[in-house]
Amino acid sequence: MGDSCRWQLATRCDRLFDGDEGVLNCIFSLGINESIVHIPMRHFPMSFHKLPEAELSRRNFLHSASLAVMAAGGTLGSAAASAAEPIQRAGQPFFKLSLAAYSFRDQLSRNWPAPSGKPGTMTLFDFMDFCAEQNLDGTELTSYYFPNPLPTSELLKIKEYAFRLGLGISGTAIGNNFCLSAGAARDAQLHLCRQWIDYAVEMGAPVIRIFAGAVGPGQSQADAVDLCVQGIEESLRYAEKKGVLLALENHGGITSTSDQLLELVKRVQPSPWFGVNFDSGNFHTEDPYADLEKIAPYAVNAQIKVSMSPQGKGKQQADYKRIIEILKQVGYRGYLALEYEEKEDPRKTIPGHLDKLRELIAG
Repeated sequence: MGDSCRWQLATRCDRLFDGDEGVLNCIFSLGINESIVHIPMRHFPMSFHKLPEAELSRRNFLHSASLAVMAAGGTLGSAAASAAEPIQRAGQPFFKLSLAAYSFRDQLSRNWPAPSGKPGTMTLFDFMDFCAEQNLDGTELTSYYFPNPLPTSELLKIKEYAFRLGLGISGTAIGNNFCLSAGAARDAQLHLCRQWIDYAVEMGAPVIRIFAGAVGPGQSQADAVDLCVQGIEESLRYAEKKGVLLALENHGGITSTSDQLLELVKRVQPSPWFGVNFDSGNFHTEDPYADLEKIAPYAVNAQIKVSMSPQGKGKQQADYKRIIEILKQVGYRGYLALEYEEKEDPRKTIPGHLDKLRELIAG
């Protein structure tokens, strides 16, 4: 069996056998059991490092070993054989315009992950009305502004309201941190993601924007990355069963650069239910446009912002034409959501930006 075939089968062992004895049998059948001892310890889950030898049950070892095999592509052969590949789409580039509810963050009451206590001057229904008034194709309903607690009846009401307005719910978004170490706080982040996967199913949202997180106190970059990959993969297993995509955004922290983001994308076990949330305004590097070009091939959802802040150059007007051309070059087809973060009144200024975007995507 060639290295690439061995790798592809090995990366599926943990998911197929759920960390049980079948994993080790699968690994042994590939003839690569000796390789496990050469895998750097940083590839094993953090919980593996902390277990005394006497407590490493056969099951714990099997699960940890299979995760290590998935992570250590360079040790076993061709990592490229299992890494995420750029998305291939039929047809010409195609855009549907949407608007992120976050654009009205000062008008909407924030209730997730915990109520802010600050009343809003508008509701998500008002926001959807605004989207309809702008003749948008979609509406991005950020999780922060839903009622908390959130009954099914409210989600169905939102779904019905959007449909009657002719709006597709282009997606939702959560503000998670998967870099947290094992414990109650991390469990809460994983629960939040599962919770919103269920909510997305109920209201008909096809994708959830997720964050990676940031290096915490006493953590190394490598530890944070390992924890994030584990968090994404755990959440992804649930999302796959529910039919909801997870889109990882370039959002600072351990995704501050395109290389950092792509390291995560390529380490996560490949799945058609995972990709990148392309955010045009979140790279603060010397050349943000070059970074956007690198991540665009993996985009399953796209957000565009009014301004950008290249390193050392301060805030400047985003080049909409250049950003849209980057997406066109990779054959992107899907929603393009304006996420307005400027100080001016969104009701007054958003319509002009939408007009510019319509003109560019039609060209």
